[in-house]
Amino acid sequence: MQGRIIKGIAGFYYVQTETGLYECKAKGIFRKDKKKPLVGDYVEIKVLDVEAKEGSVEKILPRTNELIRPAVANIDQAIVIFAVNDPKPNFMLLDRFLVTMEYQNVPVVICFNKMDLGTKEELETLQEVYGRCGYEVLFTSAAKQQGVRELQKLLRGKTSAVAGPSGVGKSSLTNLLQDEISMETGEISKKLGRGKHTTRHSQLIAIGDDTYLMDTPGFSSLYIEGMEKEELKDYFPEFRPYEGQCKYQGCVHIHEPQCSVKEALEQGKLSILRYEDYVGLYNELKEKRRY
Repeated sequence: MQGRIIKGIAGFYYVQTETGLYECKAKGIFRKDKKKPLVGDYVEIKVLDVEAKEGSVEKILPRTNELIRPAVANIDQAIVIFAVNDPKPNFMLLDRFLVTMEYQNVPVVICFNKMDLGTKEELETLQEVYGRCGYEVLFTSAAKQQGVRELQKLLRGKTSAVAGPSGVGKSSLTNLLQDEISMETGEISKKLGRGKHTTRHSQLIAIGDDTYLMDTPGFSSLYIEGMEKEELKDYFPEFRPYEGQCKYQGCVHIHEPQCSVKEALEQGKLSILRYEDYVGLYNELKEKRRY
């Protein structure tokens, strides 16, 4: 029988199949092969007890992608939620997230919630800074229920990882997205209720036909793994039109003279805010290499 892992807790995997939710353990062979089932994986299971809905994960089907942090599989896009105000956006954290997703080749939609708390100028600035980089930018207000339909359209038919720091209204928004669709959550909630650590684990929530939200914890502890400082520029999409136009080959757009990225910055074609975060992340990677 085939299904999809919607949650994993302490060695138990909860697999949603056409005939219901099965609580499964993974076969020992995965440990031997150093391969671990992930939330989002499509799997083949062997049913061990039909009544109790228990089984074992026998095979992990091929993945379209696999994220390192959070450790999840088969994601179509990431929705990152920040507030326009209260709290004000931490742009370094947002840019860190965007770089992490670019590095893992996952498309991102940036959702600024609490739009009702922002001025027209603030909203325009956010749209300009991130829209100009090629990101889809959406404004919502969970409190006023604005922009929720537009967000639903972007989610339809996809598995979306939802991330964001605390206090930005992420829970209110995801609850609204679920409220609009009547789901049979009883069975899932009852079975998943056995896991005490609800917020510390990634979980897939079905919000429609073939439409899933993956709530991902641990957002504030994001750091960039396995990346060299010289690679960082490749994950700032707005730099791409200027690559290869600098005087020096391998220019990292920081100290070098006759740098096309710095020239574009001086001409106002690039955001100073984004560039400063780039320099900050570059120096962080540089420091990390030293220790």
